[in-house]
Amino acid sequence: MPVQNNLTGISNAYLPKTAYMDILIFKTNLNHPVHISKVQPFIQNIDGVQKWNVDIQDCDHVLRIEASEVSPRSIEIVLQNAGYYCEELTD
Repeated sequence: MPVQNNLTGISNAYLPKTAYMDILIFKTNLNHPVHISKVQPFIQNIDGVQKWNVDIQDCDHVLRIEASEVSPRSIEIVLQNAGYYCEELTD
């Protein structure tokens, strides 16, 4: 049953659900468009991944993933199983 929001008087049944997205950044050896096309099906099959890209011009060949409820380790494992280097870059 919807709950009344005391501040606005709007029922929570009508409020949009907010999805929190994480931005995951990885150092890889994906340095050619062919490499990206090879890992594309693997990355796209990971539940929760919304967007991703690779900067092949960067010295770390950065893989950037926008996802919800995806662990960085799961991304590393998927790319490593596909034959590529992948390590999360942290602050």
